[in-house]
Amino acid sequence: QGSQWAGMGAELLDASPAFADRVAACEEALAPYVDWSLTAVLRQEEGAPALDRVDVVQPVTWAVMVALAEVWRAHGLRPAAVLGHSQGEIAAAAVAGALSLADAARIVAVRSRAIARELSGHGGMVAVTAPHDEVTALLADLPGVCVAAVNGPSSVVVSGDTGGLDTLLAACEEQGVRARRVPVDYASHSAHVDRLAESLPAALDGIEPRDGDIPFFSTVTADWHPGTGLGAAYWHRNLRGTVRLEESLRALVEQGHDVFVECGPHPVLTVGIEDTVAALGADAVALGSLRRDDGGPARVLTALAAAHVEGVPVDWRPAVSHGTAVDL
Repeated sequence: QGSQWAGMGAELLDASPAFADRVAACEEALAPYVDWSLTAVLRQEEGAPALDRVDVVQPVTWAVMVALAEVWRAHGLRPAAVLGHSQGEIAAAAVAGALSLADAARIVAVRSRAIARELSGHGGMVAVTAPHDEVTALLADLPGVCVAAVNGPSSVVVSGDTGGLDTLLAACEEQGVRARRVPVDYASHSAHVDRLAESLPAALDGIEPRDGDIPFFSTVTADWHPGTGLGAAYWHRNLRGTVRLEESLRALVEQGHDVFVECGPHPVLTVGIEDTVAALGADAVALGSLRRDDGGPARVLTALAAAHVEGVPVDWRPAVSHGTAVDL
């Protein structure tokens, strides 16, 4: 989270058939589990819930991620692999074909409701700009907090009890370490999630993961993961364990992957990707899709152009499909 913004994707509903069609499919898939309209939230219609509810923002952001992946695909970019961060793995699994859209929608909707019901109001998260070992040292004498995500060489998220996080923030300020609260009131990727260890897999019983047509690299295990292994228990592990993004990126870069596209409403991971690539001395690029308050067709074309200048083959026909042939 953190990438969302009011009105994200609204312009593309009218400008991009690929985006609109995928959003419609996501809305249909979410319908059994939510009492609000996805398109109404995206368009900020009167009466639609706001994005400050975890049980709204996570399903809505999931749908935007899935739909943006379809926009890239419509322009000829088929991923060689997919990688997700925390709830982004639910979108990644759907894009890979390892989860049906119906199962992915069920996971994100049911799980976000569980977070709202069981975890909200009991914890928090803090982003720290420091290496993992330094953050671990800061946490040594702080009970109730732990490393939630390692996003880059100097990008770590800590999660847990609010008291421990307050102490961490004070220690960071004293030592000149940049740190900020993540605007959530729950502690994903911490011991707080243990209270969902039985109820969440039970609530997701019956989902049917399968072998996808795109390889899935897990940030839970920091390794390639079979689609058939993305059953109910995995989605508790995904919420409970440390997000091993930096380790996963290192492995992918070392295996030759050199273009990373962040399919989201605002790039929040590209800096971590770029820092990881730089630390390896590798030649790879990180690209965003939309940007906060800039989510229309011009932004999509700019993102595609950025891919083009990096040598990525782009199919421009969907962008100019309304032109008329001129007799020369």
